Amino acid sequence: MQYEKVHSFLIQKLEAGLPSYLTYHDAGHTKNVIEATEHLAIAENISGDDLVLLKTAALFHDAGYMQVYKGHEDISWNMSKKYLPDFEYTSDQIETVCQLILATRWPSKPKNHLEMILCDADMYYLGTEHYSFYADKLYQELKKNGTVKTKVDWLLHQVGFLSSHHYFTQTALREREVQKQKVFQQLKLELESSFTASGKIKPAELIQDILLILTGVLFAGCALKAFLVPNHFFDGGITGISLLVHELYNFNLAIVIILLNLPFILVSFFTVSRRFALWTFISIVLLGICLTLLPEVALTSDKLLISMFGGVFLGIGIGLIMRAGAALDGIEVMALYTLKRTSFTISEIILGINVLIFIVAAFKFGIDSALYSILTYFSATRCIDYVVEGIQAFTGVTIISGKSELIKYKLVNDLGRGITVYKGERGFLPGKFEISADCDIIFTVISRLELRKLKNLVYNEDPHAFVFANTIKEASGGVIKRRHHH
Repeated sequence: MQYEKVHSFLIQKLEAGLPSYLTYHDAGHTKNVIEATEHLAIAENISGDDLVLLKTAALFHDAGYMQVYKGHEDISWNMSKKYLPDFEYTSDQIETVCQLILATRWPSKPKNHLEMILCDADMYYLGTEHYSFYADKLYQELKKNGTVKTKVDWLLHQVGFLSSHHYFTQTALREREVQKQKVFQQLKLELESSFTASGKIKPAELIQDILLILTGVLFAGCALKAFLVPNHFFDGGITGISLLVHELYNFNLAIVIILLNLPFILVSFFTVSRRFALWTFISIVLLGICLTLLPEVALTSDKLLISMFGGVFLGIGIGLIMRAGAALDGIEVMALYTLKRTSFTISEIILGINVLIFIVAAFKFGIDSALYSILTYFSATRCIDYVVEGIQAFTGVTIISGKSELIKYKLVNDLGRGITVYKGERGFLPGKFEISADCDIIFTVISRLELRKLKNLVYNEDPHAFVFANTIKEASGGVIKRRHHH
C-alpha cells in the first residue's frame, strides 16, 4: 500500500476540486481527521496495515464533496474503488476502506473497532476548546447551502446533534467527552437565552395585535347590533348569557357584557397570564364602547340569513381577537378553571353551559328562536376554528420505517419537530405471518403546510416507509405550538 503517494495525490485533488463554499469540509478538515485518526489508533493499540487502512479511509471519507453534498459518502466510496488499485491496494483492503468510509455516515453505527476509531476522529473537534472556531465554519457552510437560515436554527441544529452524539472509543471518551458536555451545556444556555429574547413583543407584533383586536371588536359589534340583537337571536357563552339578560330585563347590553366577563378576566389573571387578562379586558371594554356607538339596525329579516351571517361575523371577530392572544368571551376561562376540578373536557364543559343557555331561550322566546340561535352558535364556532387555525391546524403523523434512526434525526434537526417513539414490531404479512422484526414507530405533530415537506423528507430516506396522518381535534398536555404564549 502506497499511502504517502495516494495521500499526496488526493490532497491535491481536494485542494483544487472542493467547492469554495465548503468552509468546513475543506482539505484542512480531511488533514485534521487523518491526524486524529492516527492519534486515536495508536492510543487504541492499532498499528501496521490496519493503521494504514484507517488513515486511507480518513483521507477519502469526504472526497465525495467534490461532486455532491448530500450522499457524499457513496461518491467517496466509489472514488476509493477507482483510485486505490493504482496505489497497490488489494481488493480486500479496498473493501475495508469502503466500509470504513460508509461508517462515517450520520447517524454513526460502527460495527467494529476500526470503524469506531474513524467515527470518533471525524467528530474529534466536538470536545476541544476550539469547538467554536470549527462550528462557525460549519455554520457558514450550512447557511450557504440553505440547511440553516438563522443563528437560532444553528443553535437548534447543534443542540440536537450534540444530544444524539456519543464517542465510541475509550480514548475519545477519556479525552473529549467532558469538554463536549461543557460545550453542550453552554449551547443549551445560549438557546434558552435566544428563545427568551425572541419571546419579547416587538413593535410590529404589537401593532399587528392591536389591529387584530380592533378589527375583531368591529366584526363582533356589527354581528350583535345588525343581526342578533334586533331579531332576538342568541349565541353561546357569556355573550349568549348577556343577550338573555338584555332581552329579559332590558339592561344595557354593553354594560352587561363587561360586568359578566369581569370575574373571568380576574380568574385569567391568575390562571393564564397577566398579558392575556389585560388584552382580554381591553377587548371586552372596546366591544362595550362599540356596542354603545353602533346603531341598532336590522340588515335583514330572513331568520336563516340572520343566524348564518350573525354567526359568521361574530365568529370572525372572536377568532381575530384570539389570534391576537386574547378572548372576547369568559366562557373559555370558565371552562379552563372548571377543568382543573372535574373530569370533563373543555369541550364538554362549554357544551353543557351552552345547552342551558339555549334551553332558557327556548322557554322564554320559543323553540324557533332557540334552534336558530343554535345555528348561529354553530356558524360562529366554525368561523372561529377557521380564523384561529386555518391552514395551521395540527396533524398527527405516524411513521414506520426500516431507517427509523435516520428519519428521527431528520425530523428533529431538519424539520425542527419534536418526536415520540414507540417500540413495536413490523411484518406479519399475508403468507408470511411468522416473519416480524422490532421497529421504532415514530409519531410527530405538524401543521398542514408541513405535511408535504415531511413526506418528501421521509421518502427521500426510505421510499418504502409507511406514513399515515390524522387531524388532531383536541390536545391537552405536552408542548403544542401556539401563535401566542399566554
